[in-house]
Amino acid sequence: MKRTIFSILSFVILTGCGGKKNDPITPVLGKPTLLTPAQNEVCTQGAVISVSESTVTLKWSAATNATSYDINIKNLADGTNTTQTTANTQFDVTLKRNTPYSWSVISKAANSSTTPQSDTWKFYNSGPGTVNYAPFPAEITAPAMNQAVTVTNGKIALSWTGNDVDNDIANYDVYLSDSPSPILLQGKILENTLKDVAVSVGKTYYWRVITRDSSGNTSDSGISQFTTK
Repeated sequence: MKRTIFSILSFVILTGCGGKKNDPITPVLGKPTLLTPAQNEVCTQGAVISVSESTVTLKWSAATNATSYDINIKNLADGTNTTQTTANTQFDVTLKRNTPYSWSVISKAANSSTTPQSDTWKFYNSGPGTVNYAPFPAEITAPAMNQAVTVTNGKIALSWTGNDVDNDIANYDVYLSDSPSPILLQGKILENTLKDVAVSVGKTYYWRVITRDSSGNTSDSGISQFTTK
């Protein structure tokens, strides 16, 4: 009887230890680091295809355990987004000349659910005979898109960031309204913030920023919106 019990226990222990399969190891993906075109610079290294287009090589460092990458490219002049996929750490893309772009790279692997993304960089694809480039479109920082903002004494503050490859931003125009087509609130602002903006509680507001450089070139942030509470 004792021998029978011992045999049964031995079978259970051996089955429990040897019958369970190990779970697959999920690799930890690294974050890509962008290399070129450099942040906030004019890209002059492209191969010219025509008066209006050139081929630019985007490069980034290899990310740990990544087997492929998604490259996100945005035309900042018209808002067009494109996504390309490659297993390499560089990609040739045809872009419009004399046009601002932003780009970022996402690491991917078949057996990983995480997708680390690089920082987002901006650059200007150089154009023929261009002496001065328009500023990059301003980036809305606060209130952020669809943010619910607490109103204090009937007022809020607006803020944004601006960049220009020529470093000659002159001023900003801010448009704001509770309709989807904001109107001019204040022009020729020298700072990146506008304080004591009068608003009402319980409304949705739409706003945009126009950036102007010393040569009169302008760029449009596009419309952002927020609600008040």
